Amino acid sequence: MVSRRNFFRNAGAVTAAVSVASVSRVAMAALPEPVLQTKPDTMAPLLPTTGRPYNPVVTLNGWTLPWRMNQGVKEFHLVAEPVVRELAPGMKAHLWGYNGQSPGPTIEVVEGDRVRIFVTNKLPEHTSIHWHGQRLPNGMDGVAGLNQPSIMPGKTFVYEFVARRPGTFMYHPHADEMTQMAMGMMGLWITHPKAKHPLIDEVDRDFCFLLNAFDIDPGTATPKIMTMLDFNLWCWNSRIFPGIDTLNVRKGDKVRIRIGNLTMTNHPIHLHGHEFMVTGTDGGPTSKTSRWPEVTTDVAVGQMRQVDFLADEEGDWALHCHKSHHTMNAMGHDVPTMIGVDHRQIVKQITKLVPDYMVMGERGMADMGEMEMPLPDNTVPMMTGKGPFGGVEMGGMFSILKVRKNQKAGDYTDPGWYQHPKGEVAFEWTGALPEPARFAAEGGQSMPRKTTSPPAEVKVRKPTGHSGH
Repeated sequence: MVSRRNFFRNAGAVTAAVSVASVSRVAMAALPEPVLQTKPDTMAPLLPTTGRPYNPVVTLNGWTLPWRMNQGVKEFHLVAEPVVRELAPGMKAHLWGYNGQSPGPTIEVVEGDRVRIFVTNKLPEHTSIHWHGQRLPNGMDGVAGLNQPSIMPGKTFVYEFVARRPGTFMYHPHADEMTQMAMGMMGLWITHPKAKHPLIDEVDRDFCFLLNAFDIDPGTATPKIMTMLDFNLWCWNSRIFPGIDTLNVRKGDKVRIRIGNLTMTNHPIHLHGHEFMVTGTDGGPTSKTSRWPEVTTDVAVGQMRQVDFLADEEGDWALHCHKSHHTMNAMGHDVPTMIGVDHRQIVKQITKLVPDYMVMGERGMADMGEMEMPLPDNTVPMMTGKGPFGGVEMGGMFSILKVRKNQKAGDYTDPGWYQHPKGEVAFEWTGALPEPARFAAEGGQSMPRKTTSPPAEVKVRKPTGHSGH
């Protein structure tokens, strides 16, 4: 539920990031009310009612920040604060974010807009905001100590600049960055083209989300901020499967997906059933001569990838990171491989002392998704998804593209599971299996090695000293 609160109505609580002559003392006193959102659902696109028109995006498990027009300036209010984010049903994390959520709300503007962002700090320490990828005055770039003072707790700063080029950008702190980004402080910024652009096609559906990751021990709720590599929760917009919403489109729609990466590693994002083109990066739209069809695109650290495709195949198609450990939840880094080890005798002895003891990974990890294994509070199993044919043994960075011929334009509701036409589902074969045909050429070397000299005899001599070395 979207709610509104008023913060810091006193003009004395407001400090500018740099001197902004266009903002009067009266205007500074009357801040735009901050809009807060705590539900983790995917909100409908925010259609512009003021300012220049554009085709809005849909933020996966997120929302777009409303604005007000003030004498031709588009004004937003971001509040940096501690938040509670539901990563998936059954697990909540204590994070830092903006306006009630992590990631913060998506900011949408149009190329050429003059934008003013009020940033109120309700964290226990100073902060700043860097507008990742934007062309702007140096004093608005948001690097605390380098080109602006830090925003101290209880203070509000003002950032103002013109959105000079269209594209997908990000925002995040550049103050105690290791802590604040590890705690979830980040968000997306979309600048739409002001007119028809030769390199930016119009699309029917436009989705966006951020890749982020946390290291949260089972049974706890606060990320470990010192982790460099061994993360155990790989997220899209601070959600893990099966908590990640599906991308619901109509058959024949031209679809765009914008993906930003603020984790500590790269992510090869893979789409089933379709081919796409990489049409943009955080540097801007790609030239048409540089594009080629792909089914996987690697999104490196600090990068953004924009992909476009035609959703012309009906069905429920997987969309996921292709690093297999990134599609699991609550991974244990010190769990040994026990595949093929027969524990039956020792288990009988252990269960006399520990009745609930169970072997992990004896026949692979799929058993873990089927066990009703007791877990610590505020912990989700590694593989918890349920599909129409059984368990979907995935977690983490995984969702589903649902393509339906009867999905109405502008309708983003979940259409349910795909009803497969008769004869179009893989099935078990119960008949006799014929003997496989063998080729006479099967086996052996493809080309025998030609011998030109007799085999050499190798004589091994034990060294007796180090002379000559």
